[in-house]
Amino acid sequence: MSAETYRDAWGIPHLRAATAGELARAQGRVTARDRAWQLEVERHRAQGTSASFLGPGALSWDRLARRARLADTARRCFAALEDKDPETAAWVREYTDGVNEGLAACDAPEFARTGLAPGRWEPWTPLAVWLATHILFAGFPAKLWREHITAHLGPDAVALFATDGPGTAGSNGWLVSGERTVTGHAIVAGDPHRFIEEPGVYQQIHLSCPEFDVVGLAVPGVPGIAHFGHTGTVAWAITNAMADYQDLYRERLRRTGAGVEALGPDGTWHRAARHTETIHVAGEDSVEVEVIETDRGPVIAGGPEGLDDGTPAALSLRYPPRVTADLGFGALLPLLRARRVADVDRALDAWAEPVNVVQAADTEGGLLHRVAGRVPVRATANRLRPVPAWEPGHEWTGWHTPPRAGLTDGIAVMANQRGPATPLGVEFAPPHRADRIAALLAGKERWSAADMPALHTDTHLASAGPLLDLVTALDGLSPGAAALRDRLLAWDRHMDADSAGAAAYAAVRGAVVRHLAAHPVLAPAAVPPAYPEVLQPWLALVPRIAYALEHLLRAEDPYGIDRAEAVRAALEEVAAEPPAGTWGDTHRLAPWRALPDTSGSPEPGLSGDHDCVLCTSAVPGLTDRAARGPAARYVWDL
Repeated sequence: MSAETYRDAWGIPHLRAATAGELARAQGRVTARDRAWQLEVERHRAQGTSASFLGPGALSWDRLARRARLADTARRCFAALEDKDPETAAWVREYTDGVNEGLAACDAPEFARTGLAPGRWEPWTPLAVWLATHILFAGFPAKLWREHITAHLGPDAVALFATDGPGTAGSNGWLVSGERTVTGHAIVAGDPHRFIEEPGVYQQIHLSCPEFDVVGLAVPGVPGIAHFGHTGTVAWAITNAMADYQDLYRERLRRTGAGVEALGPDGTWHRAARHTETIHVAGEDSVEVEVIETDRGPVIAGGPEGLDDGTPAALSLRYPPRVTADLGFGALLPLLRARRVADVDRALDAWAEPVNVVQAADTEGGLLHRVAGRVPVRATANRLRPVPAWEPGHEWTGWHTPPRAGLTDGIAVMANQRGPATPLGVEFAPPHRADRIAALLAGKERWSAADMPALHTDTHLASAGPLLDLVTALDGLSPGAAALRDRLLAWDRHMDADSAGAAAYAAVRGAVVRHLAAHPVLAPAAVPPAYPEVLQPWLALVPRIAYALEHLLRAEDPYGIDRAEAVRAALEEVAAEPPAGTWGDTHRLAPWRALPDTSGSPEPGLSGDHDCVLCTSAVPGLTDRAARGPAARYVWDL
């Protein structure tokens, strides 16, 4: 039986085949026809060849991909998969064969626009795409920020900024057991928050063969349905656990006649692997990149001569798939075959990265709330900052047992806050999204699937409290600022696109962030170390202040900053030049596109904000535009 494909009224592909292998080939073929350009972009990103058609703006990413050895790691992981799990390896091969068949017949206009032709996918390419998509997911560059702010304010300042920021992907997820639903069966719902891309990072799809029948959200370029799926009798979904599972090591490197050596924790210089690669850059000369790997891992910044500014530093990155040659693809087929939560649970024992909190439920009343993924056991210092490779005590000594959690009053909520993964992480999201979802769910005894969109789109902003508390206490304001203060205090604290009050609050908040960033205490931290451009978002002062504003306004030690005066100055500034419209006038979508948009169509205005359940993330003090937000929404009704 050949694969059958039809599309429903929404254009969602439904695929059916006689075997899992034939179905994987069909999935690859359909994905290539629907997302040919996206697959080409992702293949280049995974290989570190994006600059060859996107130009110098992509060069920093390509350097990281080459130096971190993403493609080589994917090759290693696939080779290990062939040895340990040949069924899954064959299934992945079928998928890539389907991708190549689909690309051969594609007519995506972007290829004509750029003069490119689709490249060939190798069996390891899906693993490289997965790795490239998630290598920055755990936010290891935050360790560089902690070191940077410690140098300026001391170690106690680290806690002020210990919150997820613009570089980290998050999600909302909630599980409502059958005792709290109108049907007596569980509901799993939520939304992943990622950088919004065109086309999107997820693809709705239905896969059916005699072994399984699954609907869900696939990652284009990766077979199966990994993150969000429903097999008819069991459904699962994930949120980012905010775990720390990647380490940065400071390396002492030296050149010798034979190559490069690194000083190890045993006090001995050890030979490091070294070679050079060439990155082609559209419109410019090619660039040569030196790739070095020590016993800790690939060197991603600096080298024997230090950083670009001459600072004597080199950083190596240690990440689980590079160490274990296992990317967790062995979980993908068992997830599709799952019939009960016990099956999902067993499948997730093979999960590697990213480290997630998983919620699942089945039609027999089974429930699951656990962490899935591989987190190394090592010294606490490793989790906080780059550690010296030449000192003993920073090695990995095993793997943490993934924690589990239960439900409270028939409900489990995970929105990247401190929860079951707390022992595994450092920086978590503030509790506002999770608390709001839990409060809304507590407001009614029985829930239905049709009720869930109201939770997905809730715009209440609890994190406005600290700033509004300071606004309340101000006196001696100009008439305009006093009127603005009264307007803010009357605002309902909902970040709705049509709200003028939300626009006024956002304007004051942004001005407060800028005033704090300009304060002599914090301003010196605006000059970041000379790390690669791709890591700079984690080192930028204004975004760091923006996302830590709540902490900074409530901290017991203000570091000599008169916060009330900063708020006063911001209020006067905005009163003198108030926003003319609503929140949606400036809070607009800013999607990432590989090629510039030539349509001329304005991007839509958005409701929500970073700490709302409707998590559309602007960067206060820098821009109201939102590059991150819900990349998909799901409601799984058992």
